[in-house]
Amino acid sequence: MGSSFRLGRIAGVDVLLHWTFGLLIAGAIGFYVFTGRPDQAVTGVLLILAVFGCVVLHEFGHALAARRYGVPTKDITLYPIGGVARLQRVPENPTVELVIALAGPAVNVAVAVLVWAGLGVAGQGVGAPTGLAEPAGAFWANLFWANIVLVVFNLLPAFPMDGGRVLRALLAYKLSYTRATQVAAAVGQSMAIFFAFVAVVGRFDPFLLFIALFVYLGAQQEASAALMRAAVRGIPVRQAMLTEFTTLGVGSTLGEVVERLLAGSEQDFLVLAPDGTPAGVLTRRRLVQALAETGTGGRVSDAMEPVGLGVEVSAMLTEALEAMQESGRPLLPITERGRIVGVLTSENVAELMMLSNAVQKRTGERPLVLREAQA
Repeated sequence: MGSSFRLGRIAGVDVLLHWTFGLLIAGAIGFYVFTGRPDQAVTGVLLILAVFGCVVLHEFGHALAARRYGVPTKDITLYPIGGVARLQRVPENPTVELVIALAGPAVNVAVAVLVWAGLGVAGQGVGAPTGLAEPAGAFWANLFWANIVLVVFNLLPAFPMDGGRVLRALLAYKLSYTRATQVAAAVGQSMAIFFAFVAVVGRFDPFLLFIALFVYLGAQQEASAALMRAAVRGIPVRQAMLTEFTTLGVGSTLGEVVERLLAGSEQDFLVLAPDGTPAGVLTRRRLVQALAETGTGGRVSDAMEPVGLGVEVSAMLTEALEAMQESGRPLLPITERGRIVGVLTSENVAELMMLSNAVQKRTGERPLVLREAQA
């Protein structure tokens, strides 16, 4: 959230605005000024804001549909190229994912129908869009077509757009979730390569090239996340947690933390209250920020971040990773009958997967310690 501004909270979901959104508004104003049409600037900016208002409604379509199935939404962030609703976990039920994915475009269809009906009542037709070039001439027609574009673009069968999730959900009725993700990701990356080819070979289009990169990386990230979830399925937390770890007290100074950071390999630390219960997490990123703000004399209690609810040592690794994802922290306490017996970090999970993959490539089988967990 450090690079985003909180606009407000609607239906229990924070709506954030990324700082780069200001570049879009400034660019639009500059476009009208340098083309000698400053009188169009106000209407142009209002059209942009109206379109992004529809983007917010689109993302709330996803968020509210997800809530219906018990999947909370962390927040909604607006970027110059669109919006992102961050769900706390990805549902692996194809019907649930299909409903959540289609809910966003369905909202834009509803908005387009309402605008079309309103123009009809006013005795006006939709007409051809004029876009930002002449926004004042056909404001509502532009808004209608903008929603149509949002529907079409988001339903392209490529991650991270909704169409990629729709494709995966449909494939998951016949294939495993992991295989469905891999196929959908491959389709998306093929589409991204085609976009890049068109952007470079035709009249050079940097925006289309950026979209191609965005789609390619989004598909790659989604495939990696699905493979990670599949790889940890059936593994107990006990195998992945760290049993030797450093804890901090709320009264410790940042200077003491720096010494511990330099003396060992740990990057994130669990902070304990005087009664021994988890009080927070101090990450290396937050430590660096706090050092710049208060120096080495600052207190850990002023720099730490909230800690997620721990999981029992008997839990499975998939459950722990979901808890870590929901908390948004790279460290999770592991408990046994209320007593802290270990911590789980994103680094040691990655190391476990790296070692597992190395052994599996060499022998063709999962390591014995992991296979026993699934027996």
